[in-house]
Amino acid sequence: MYRIEEPIYFTLLAIIPGMIVIFLLVLWWKKRTQKKFSDLNLLQRLAPNSSVFKSTLKLVVFLIGITFLIISLVNPKMGTKLKTVKREGVDIVFALDVSKSMLAEDIAPNRLEKAKQIISKIIDKLGSDRVGIIIYAGNSYPLLPITTDHAAANMFLQNANPDMVSSQGTAINEALELAKTYYNNDEQTNRFLIIISDGEDHQEETKQVANNLANDGVKIYTIGVGTENGGPIPMRLNGSMIGYKKDRKGETVITKLKPDILQGIADAADGEYIDGNVTEKPVKVIADIIANAEKNEFETKQFSDYKDQFQWFLALGLLFLVADIFLFEKKTKWLKKVDLFNEENPKK
Repeated sequence: MYRIEEPIYFTLLAIIPGMIVIFLLVLWWKKRTQKKFSDLNLLQRLAPNSSVFKSTLKLVVFLIGITFLIISLVNPKMGTKLKTVKREGVDIVFALDVSKSMLAEDIAPNRLEKAKQIISKIIDKLGSDRVGIIIYAGNSYPLLPITTDHAAANMFLQNANPDMVSSQGTAINEALELAKTYYNNDEQTNRFLIIISDGEDHQEETKQVANNLANDGVKIYTIGVGTENGGPIPMRLNGSMIGYKKDRKGETVITKLKPDILQGIADAADGEYIDGNVTEKPVKVIADIIANAEKNEFETKQFSDYKDQFQWFLALGLLFLVADIFLFEKKTKWLKKVDLFNEENPKK
């Protein structure tokens, strides 16, 4: 495992193509000036040791040295082993509905994007708590195992979409069963399950599954996104709008928020239903609940012993710069005898 301490210094690499351009311009200027001064064959006799190859080699060696020096400024570090770190927090699993109905635009920009905003803002307010993400539609899918890496959680979250599940529908029961596997029963942390959905197609038996999960010590909160007046489900092809989803009769399907279903799930699990159409409301409610929850200690693994590696690149950079000093632009005697680059007889 490695990390970069000062990545901003990579911008200095921009000087390398600039130096190459300057070298080519100088070379062109020399050739042009030599042609004005005298015949090229005569110049070759007057300066037999002049070598374009050696000039190019000096530039290459110099630029390699500069590159290594820039990398040393960046200071790459290597992690050599994992260590166990003890933290205090709770376990939070988000179950995100990614069914097609979540693409309805009755709230801006659409229900799914609103749900992502809510989850992302909640994650940003967490401390050392662990998070996991489940997505579900016709079946459920573990998008991210439970982790303390909040940056990774946000990254995976942004990629969630209806195409990631194999069938459409709303398999909330599967999502609840999958959530059970996210919690480690050996660690007595407070455990939360936050379901974000429009409530469409949820089944009555879901309440019993939620109640069973609550009996196992998981606190369930539901967040509803969408309006009760509802909206059509847009259909897109290659990112372009091609119309709205229609039923078998050819009529446009209108999907509506079902708050009663989500309220029932929350009540069955002794939790709470929260209206998610205004982003800040569920974020504040959930953040306050988690902040006031009892924190339990748990162990997590992370890379340790990151060691500076700049000295190796510094040494290589200085080595190449010293080599550049001892490289001369005139031809080397033994290379001249070998004539490896056909400098003595360019016409052949």
